[in-house]
Amino acid sequence: MRIGLDFDNTIACYDGVFHAAAVERGMIPAEGVATDKASVRDYLRSLGRDADFTELQGYVYGPGMKHVGLFDGVERALSELCAAGHDLFIISHKTRVPFAGPPYDLHRHAHAFLAARRWADSCFGNSRVFFEPTKEEKVARVRALACEVFIDDLPEILALEGYPPGLRKILFDPEGRYVGPLESCRDWRTIAATLLGACAP
Repeated sequence: MRIGLDFDNTIACYDGVFHAAAVERGMIPAEGVATDKASVRDYLRSLGRDADFTELQGYVYGPGMKHVGLFDGVERALSELCAAGHDLFIISHKTRVPFAGPPYDLHRHAHAFLAARRWADSCFGNSRVFFEPTKEEKVARVRALACEVFIDDLPEILALEGYPPGLRKILFDPEGRYVGPLESCRDWRTIAATLLGACAP
């Protein structure tokens, strides 16, 4: 089976990362601002510092990847899928450089994040990782690779037109907030069990 996977907020987990990066860069106080991304954004916006948040995003997806971790269970799930002979591809919507601030090479930092994890490097390598500049090109890549399954954390991405006929779309929804027609899973253990056709031990 050919399985496409989104990268940001599907494999790479940014919980607390925007807060840590903003504190590191002196943008917010260490105390008094909740650690989720929205709270950091809203705090900066309340001070009229929208541009600072845009720049912060560029930093987080660039050198700030050092703060980023993985969702629980993703390493085991993807390793099991690889071992079972499935072809895995990362297909992500990611510009080469940020919209504002220093021109970090966001693709290079994401590739380095994967290369630092042996299991990920062996599952994908650079030849199976695609960072596309637009959402439309992301969908086109899923189609060009003839993916049979695609996993993403955004319902609006899975709702786009142009995917290959018969594609199985799985919404990764760790907070369990989605209500709608899409097939959804809250964790990677469930995704692996679903795709492997048996419960993971």
